[in-house]
Amino acid sequence: MSAKTPLLRRLAPVLALMAGFAAFFILDLDAYITFEALRENRTMLRDYVDMYGILAILGFGLAYTVIVAFSLPGGAVMTIAGGFLFGTVVGGSTAIVAATLGATVLFLVARHALGDFLRGKAGPLVQRMEAGFRDNALSYLLVLRLIPLFPFWLVNLAPAFLGVRTSTYIIGTFVGIIPGTFVYASVGNGLGAVFDAGETPDLGIIFKPEILGPIVGLAVLALLPVVYKRIRARRGSGPSVE
Repeated sequence: MSAKTPLLRRLAPVLALMAGFAAFFILDLDAYITFEALRENRTMLRDYVDMYGILAILGFGLAYTVIVAFSLPGGAVMTIAGGFLFGTVVGGSTAIVAATLGATVLFLVARHALGDFLRGKAGPLVQRMEAGFRDNALSYLLVLRLIPLFPFWLVNLAPAFLGVRTSTYIIGTFVGIIPGTFVYASVGNGLGAVFDAGETPDLGIIFKPEILGPIVGLAVLALLPVVYKRIRARRGSGPSVE
């Protein structure tokens, strides 16, 4: 057996995800994850939901999981579509579970295929960053999930290269995406009126002060354990008083 075989076997899932990403655009499937497509097919989609019930929810969740696992664009549109088709609670909850599953698949693939290799090549600075992130992984993940500072796919991948535990990653992802997901699902719940008015949903709604403010507040709370640890570390390393 060739020495390259283990490497190829390890990279096979990554290559499969890359092939799926490329096929998505080659086959023009991105045209189906747009508000225009949702507007044109809303009656048919509603009929499917009424006809198939739970199967429609499971099908939506599966499609959402695939989109996240393959890092395809359209997550926000899918979340709004979920609210439109199933209501805020059911649509939002399905999106949260599906997004967590898809993100975990991508995380595990990246860690298994490239995580150990990249950590082995990392210099001292990166290793210190890794240690700091790993010690406070849940707090940092919650902040990154709560506030959309970086693309969702990047936050899916980075922890795989920083030694984050799978359980911590799943909890941080699941909890951290709850507020934003329900904001978009609630927008979807009123999407019919938006379409009837000839308008398009505002994806920037998450950045409005009245919405972003409370989310930032949650992010600050998530960082309190990190601040507390650093304060204790500084006091513990300070000069002793006799």
